[in-house]
Amino acid sequence: MLAPLFLLLLTSASAHKEPRTPQEIEVQRALQAAAYHCAPAIERYTAARRRSWAQKVLAGRPALPGFDDLFASGTYETPGIPAANDQLVMGCTPIEDTRLQNNSCVLTPVVTEGPYYHVQGHPIRQNIAELQDGLLLLLDIGVIDVETCQPLPNVLVDIWQANATGHYAGHPDPAPHLVDEQPQVGGKRAGLLSAFPRTKFEETFLRGAWPTDRNGVAQFTTIFPGYYTGRATHIHAKVFPTWSPLPNGTFTSTHLAHVGQFFFDDDINMRIDNMHPYILNPIRTTRGRTRNWRDSLNIFEDSRGPEGAYDPVFRLDLLGGVLAQGVIGYITMGVNASARLDKLVEGLRHRHEVLFFSSFF
Repeated sequence: MLAPLFLLLLTSASAHKEPRTPQEIEVQRALQAAAYHCAPAIERYTAARRRSWAQKVLAGRPALPGFDDLFASGTYETPGIPAANDQLVMGCTPIEDTRLQNNSCVLTPVVTEGPYYHVQGHPIRQNIAELQDGLLLLLDIGVIDVETCQPLPNVLVDIWQANATGHYAGHPDPAPHLVDEQPQVGGKRAGLLSAFPRTKFEETFLRGAWPTDRNGVAQFTTIFPGYYTGRATHIHAKVFPTWSPLPNGTFTSTHLAHVGQFFFDDDINMRIDNMHPYILNPIRTTRGRTRNWRDSLNIFEDSRGPEGAYDPVFRLDLLGGVLAQGVIGYITMGVNASARLDKLVEGLRHRHEVLFFSSFF
């Protein structure tokens, strides 16, 4: 029953364009219905991962656990529950039913990739921080196929984000003729500047990809992202069901099934704004941060779906006794593993590049 919905998606969905047609809205509603179909499994999936990690930390470990402790083999298995097709996290103890009434804990399947994605050169690695300073952030990202409601093993989760002061690797400065550009005033692009061109091709910080394990989980070590003018704090993500590693430690793929963005609650964003090095953000005392509800291009709202029922926000837990010790963020993506968005995103990327480079003339 779900397959025809996703065939419709391939021909009519868009990463982001205006205006949205009634057909596109119906596609999103169909995807939302598919997500609700998997909502109980997805909620159990996320809750089991959070609970299993918390039990390990609280079981006589007063010190901050290391990466190996948090992301060791078996971390997300629920003790005492028989395995079902080796997907141990799917059989878990009762969880918070109230959350099922409000959201499906799934990202909407198609949201703009933005101007800072590098088609080639994202390293296959779990620790993407390199030497970037910031609050420790561990990411626990689950991937479930909404056609089967089962976790997807060995799909590649590719993420990229801004550093603590709002810059992406490879894009440190505006184009020379746009140094004095002011943010857009009013409209859907309110607060935005033209995209910074890629000028440092060797930079790879805060970019990386990692395959999901047998339980459909990919974990990363990074820093809490900073913000830049016009955009709410976010992390980009893509999912590639089939992919191949390259000799240089990166990957290639022609099967893209998901493009999305993760967000954080505004309350935690505001608290982290007062920590070093986030206080060094160059627009902190001028333009300031953009709240989720004011995100330019309506990206945050689009991520919630036409009915506002998707949940693109990480659920965070402290890694230690205080915020400064870091946080771990959980989210589960509901994707259609058989979808192919490659041509769609390639076309949208080409249109963006034409618009960007036309500003040079």
